[in-house]
Amino acid sequence: MKAKFINFFKTIFPVSSTELFVLLFFMVIYSVFGWFIADQFRLVYDDRVPWDAYFSFDNYSIVTTGGGWERHPFSNYFFDLIREAALWLSGGKTDATFRIVLSLFSATAISFTMLQFYKYFRNIIKLPLSVNLFLLLFFSLFTTPILLSFTPETYTFSFFLLVLFNYFAALKLSQEKRIGLLPLTGFGILIGGLTITNLVKVYIPVLFEKNLFGKWKNIGKAILNAIISAGIFIFLYLWRLDFRIQLIIEQTSTQYEKFSKPKVTPLWDMMTSWFWGGSMLFPNFIVRDYKSKTGFQYKGLFMDVYSSWVSYLFIAIITVLIIWGFVANYKNKLVQVLGLSLLCDVIIHCVLKFGLHTSYIYGGHFIFVVPMLLGWLFYSQRGNPKTISALWTVLIILFAYLGFNNIYRLTEFITFANQYYR
Repeated sequence: MKAKFINFFKTIFPVSSTELFVLLFFMVIYSVFGWFIADQFRLVYDDRVPWDAYFSFDNYSIVTTGGGWERHPFSNYFFDLIREAALWLSGGKTDATFRIVLSLFSATAISFTMLQFYKYFRNIIKLPLSVNLFLLLFFSLFTTPILLSFTPETYTFSFFLLVLFNYFAALKLSQEKRIGLLPLTGFGILIGGLTITNLVKVYIPVLFEKNLFGKWKNIGKAILNAIISAGIFIFLYLWRLDFRIQLIIEQTSTQYEKFSKPKVTPLWDMMTSWFWGGSMLFPNFIVRDYKSKTGFQYKGLFMDVYSSWVSYLFIAIITVLIIWGFVANYKNKLVQVLGLSLLCDVIIHCVLKFGLHTSYIYGGHFIFVVPMLLGWLFYSQRGNPKTISALWTVLIILFAYLGFNNIYRLTEFITFANQYYR
């Protein structure tokens, strides 16, 4: 048990000078940016603005209550700790210090997420250091890690836990080991507790354990572990709500109706510009007027659909590369895990249309598959120097456009914050 604990500790934290450099590099970058946003503007936390200050994030609601229990069943316990720590350090005030502490929690989570990517690239895919670091820099400029690096939301910590779990599961599968009941239950409670729809992703790697379908004994044990793990989660969920099952059904139905209403925007454009593209490349912004229940009027910033064909081309090229990476490695069980994980979110947001009109905020639940599949694409073409050179050329061009576009949009974001949330 002690050895397992030490190994898990090594999975999370840096164990080499390069890993320490990666962690500290992103800690400095994201912390400085988050500190600036939290110190200068009230966007991170404003008790007069319950939700939708920017891109539909519900910072105030999440920090104070953990969010809606039907979607985030155990997040209130997690954010109670974060809120109390921030209040303690700020002397009980919800001032700039309070906001800075909240943003530093987020920056730390995203920095450790980037470390998990590095470990995945190095220890699972075994990419060269140059490719590893390039993919990290490329992904660090995506919309999702930039926004979540200073946003105290469930998505921020779900993002970290999902990437950590995928790395942990990949280690187990590549070593032909099984995921034990304890980690399966622990990750289920943590990941599903922050966002319940992510719970199913914890059980996907179990389907690919060695010789699972070779013996009935293996199948039975896997099913039993899944039942026990899910049963513990369900019991804790119901216990928190005093076993009011009818309330859960009614509230879930209400939430689905509320967040699945069709919009004027064409379905294909919502999927392209918001669900898929909005998690990578900032589109245009639009400002809307809001009024809280207490009568406070404020402005909310939202993403519009793309207005340039170049942006659509960027997303199209990334999509082609991702499909190529999946097809080239379709027999690889680790790649199949990533594909099924992404499919869960495609079904939820694109098929069922839940939250599709603001689906850019859900990127933390699925966008991690992009750099991972790009890594697997490099792996599959390692014996083709010409293809690797062409891939480098394409990605460097995409990197340049991504950096220019997203940094420019960040200046617009800061202008909005300076004008309305100073």
